[in-house]
Amino acid sequence: MTIGEADAARFAEMALAAVHREYPYHLVHLMRDASESRAPRELTPAFFGSFDWHSSVHTHWALVRLARCCPAAAFTARAHAAVAESLTPGRIGGEVAYLGAAGREGFERPYGLAWLLQLGAEVREWEDADARRWRETLVPLEALAATRLADWLPKLRWPVRGGEHGQTAFALGLALDWARAAGEAAFARLIEGRARDFYAADRAAPIDYEPSGHDFLSPVLGEADLMRRVMPAREFGDWFARLIPDPNGEAARRWLTPVVSTDRSDGKLAHLDGLNLSRAWMLEGIASALPADHAARTPVVHAARRHRESGVAGATGEHYAGSHWLGTFAVYLLTGRGLPTAA
Repeated sequence: MTIGEADAARFAEMALAAVHREYPYHLVHLMRDASESRAPRELTPAFFGSFDWHSSVHTHWALVRLARCCPAAAFTARAHAAVAESLTPGRIGGEVAYLGAAGREGFERPYGLAWLLQLGAEVREWEDADARRWRETLVPLEALAATRLADWLPKLRWPVRGGEHGQTAFALGLALDWARAAGEAAFARLIEGRARDFYAADRAAPIDYEPSGHDFLSPVLGEADLMRRVMPAREFGDWFARLIPDPNGEAARRWLTPVVSTDRSDGKLAHLDGLNLSRAWMLEGIASALPADHAARTPVVHAARRHRESGVAGATGEHYAGSHWLGTFAVYLLTGRGLPTAA
């Protein structure tokens, strides 16, 4: 959970600037009649800031994570206060009412629901008086998010292999980490089983097709980062060798070169800065599960370092299009969240 003081302060300020900023806001809202035309804070009273619902959720996660990692930092009291303002029984009750309404079964599925579970995992693992209160407050919303994913997964015939919010693999990785932290063994088994159904037979991944122009997640690295959570180390090493049969080849080197956003004021093009960050943590996760003598380990480790450097440098507060969420991705990377040692 090590993060440098300067980086922690930088990304904490980005999160604090966004967490309760209601506008601009990208509202994805099913209206059943005219009475449901309301402001974001009325619809979702806890997670109404940070441009959209899922970003609000993971901005709260970032503040909890940073406060947990840096208890003596100058920003920590403000992080506690910001989270405490949102995670009250009344506000979370409003979230449960909104998400639980008829017609919203697919709301923020799977990305936002997975981040909500990650927030739940963070407060569950933190021995802190505030975190214990937040843990109890979040229970009904956690349960709803887990139920929505558990109801959906058996119906999903194929994984969603995109590089944006719909990607199945990334969300299942976050949800699986929560299930294990929360002791939800049946949900963990469901995720593990569906992960094998979706990805265990994959081989010779089409890495030439990555990245797509708006990606902030790698489809191929996303599934590998999930499968290293599911498979024993030896099985994972063999599986990864089939997935990337030539890890030292030109195609793999080109694929694992950091990308550059051409316009950070454009919300979609700013995704590429996030791609560097998510690639970095996925590569680090993959490396943690590969044997030391595996043919892919050295190129994966080197690529992780390059992506870490590029991703952190690109996570600026210059434009709100990126600053409302890139800090979260940087915190996830720099604190080693999701890695075996982070547990």
